[in-house]
Amino acid sequence: MLSLVGKDIHVEFPIYDTRARSLKYSLGLGQIAKGINRLANRKINVGGQIGMGETGRVVIKALDGVSFEINEGDRIGLLGHNGSGKTTLLRTLAGIYEPVSGEIRTVGRVFPLFDLQLGMDQDATGIENIWMRGKMLGLTERDIVDALDDIAQFTELGDFLEMPTRTYSMGMMLRLAFAISTAVTPEILVLDEMIGAGDAAFLARADARLKNFLSRTGILVLASHSMPMLRQWCNKGMLLEHGKLIAYGPLEEVVARYDGMAAS
Repeated sequence: MLSLVGKDIHVEFPIYDTRARSLKYSLGLGQIAKGINRLANRKINVGGQIGMGETGRVVIKALDGVSFEINEGDRIGLLGHNGSGKTTLLRTLAGIYEPVSGEIRTVGRVFPLFDLQLGMDQDATGIENIWMRGKMLGLTERDIVDALDDIAQFTELGDFLEMPTRTYSMGMMLRLAFAISTAVTPEILVLDEMIGAGDAAFLARADARLKNFLSRTGILVLASHSMPMLRQWCNKGMLLEHGKLIAYGPLEEVVARYDGMAAS
């Protein structure tokens, strides 16, 4: 059974700016530590809190002791203000960021979908990009062959699939990237906001494909500021505040907690 389990996850970003270094050398690490201790409880809207990290450096604590258990069938909506740690958590689940402490235990393959066009080559043809992007997404050659007709039909690019993608409009490129990315069947899908696919007419056609794509995934973790989107796709919620997980449970209960914070 698919699952994602996080145990006391800490993700930190060291501060290396000129001022921090000059203070360190002019006052000494001991004085810096005293100053940071006074700031440790000061919360900021840039993804966590300023504090002394595990290595003794001045850091932004982007995730601070986050624990959770996500099981097959769960559709998780991540809530929180800008800088609360939503994107950091998604990128940690995807293996892009490594925790300085704690652990993530994963059963199943995590499929991060942050950039539809990642790995696509402007000088390659549409067909060549289908192969390259498909390989990057973990599709086998058989999978790609089976998906080619579906992708071609859905994009309606016709002979343009034989042309370099640098000749495409932005809308054409997005349609191709969208069609390739939704050809997979993800086990664990992590999304930062919802993926778009170009003009209004194409978006109407894309809606059914997107619904099918999301329904096939075993676990969905979606960060979005759109409550209608979260209510449409998610059955549970996680509420983050300054890198801490402060609520996790049925979506409407977590939304109510979030609304209460916003109103206070």
